[in-house]
Amino acid sequence: MNTKSLVALQRKYFESGATRSLEFRMTALKKLQRAIINNEAFIEAAMKLDLNKTPFETYMTETGLVLEEIRYHMKHLPKWIKNKRVKTPLAQFHAKSFVAPEPYGVTLIMSPWNYPLQLCLVPLIGAISGGNCVVIKPSAYAPETSKVVKKIISETFPSEYIAVVEGGREQNHTLLEETFDYIFFTGSVEVGKVVMAAASKSLTPVTLELGGKSPVIVDETANIKLAAKRIAFGKVLNAGQTCVEPDYLFIHKSVRDKFIQEFTKALNEFFPNGDLSEMPTIINDKHFQRITQLIKGEKAIIGGGFDESRRFIEPTVLVDIKPDSPIMQEEIFGPILPLMTYTDLNDCIRFIRGNPKPLAFYLFTSSKAVEQKILNSCSFGGGCINDTIIHIANSRMGFGGVGYSGMGSYHGKLSFDTFSHYRSIVKKYTWIDLPVRYHPYKESNFRLLRKLMK
Repeated sequence: MNTKSLVALQRKYFESGATRSLEFRMTALKKLQRAIINNEAFIEAAMKLDLNKTPFETYMTETGLVLEEIRYHMKHLPKWIKNKRVKTPLAQFHAKSFVAPEPYGVTLIMSPWNYPLQLCLVPLIGAISGGNCVVIKPSAYAPETSKVVKKIISETFPSEYIAVVEGGREQNHTLLEETFDYIFFTGSVEVGKVVMAAASKSLTPVTLELGGKSPVIVDETANIKLAAKRIAFGKVLNAGQTCVEPDYLFIHKSVRDKFIQEFTKALNEFFPNGDLSEMPTIINDKHFQRITQLIKGEKAIIGGGFDESRRFIEPTVLVDIKPDSPIMQEEIFGPILPLMTYTDLNDCIRFIRGNPKPLAFYLFTSSKAVEQKILNSCSFGGGCINDTIIHIANSRMGFGGVGYSGMGSYHGKLSFDTFSHYRSIVKKYTWIDLPVRYHPYKESNFRLLRKLMK
């Protein structure tokens, strides 16, 4: 079935009203939950082939997060779907006002390769909860996981409700030529601009989950051992191929050497006897070559080695980095940590504010004053104080960027909100009709209007 026919089929199904009831949405969530559990072995095998992910990391960063999101939606959807009563101004007497969520219609979810299951299915959960039909476009860079996503969806749902379109740029282009009611995109800034430009032709609303260079600051009051361990975790997770990975580090000059020592110890704890076989690999040759080029000419104080035959790069820390170094000009998306020292926190703030707003920000400190200074001076999508990455794993908080790092948020209730349009409704009663608003405009009515609208 071609794209045009698929979108037309889904539009017809949506307009039948089949997806709107709470019962339908809850049933769809239960079916998706059961399908993921039944296909865990296939998911694990696909992740191993695409990214060398272990079952542990696959569950922690992919399957487990999806299942938790489903459970959260199933628990709260009966409340979210209800109309919300709001107060009515006295000038509109007698009436009742309420806000009613409605589905957008036929939606498009375009997902990336770095978390190829989670970033397909977590937005899908929001689209299902919102009562929409969905076309999913997985990334061609993770082909095995793309096949599993298609298997799960095609065996669980009819294509007129939810369908998967596999392929590369040609399929992306074809999909963006169609008119959707909502587009949810996760990926690079460059492709995000293409998606937004395409959506603008039909004024289609979009969510853009992008990325950028997410900074880390470690000040002199921080617990250095814990900071090193948690930053190392953020860097080796998925081999650094995470949109919220700690991209570069500002560390106070007085604790630099201790941090490097503790970072080395942390890596030795993560990978006993230097066995790095369980660390994920780089997704493809293109990205492997890009990352290794960024390392060239830089001083690696930890790591720096790589194996081209299996697209593997060691966890690496670079020192003596200059702000204009090539590695500071683009998002790294790999297990490389450029380190820069500072003595004045204001220098770090100036640098960060002088660049596009990042998707994440990580601060390690025991000073409340420093914490407040950073929160009050730097704009970013989200982040952690004294940790990395974990803020994305809470369904009670939204996840999203700002400026170049994206627009819109999702996870939990915000996923439902993203895929719902909230209609404002006033129901006016007919047993009384105040004459104050009608022509002719009398002075007495004007005085009454002023009182009513105070």
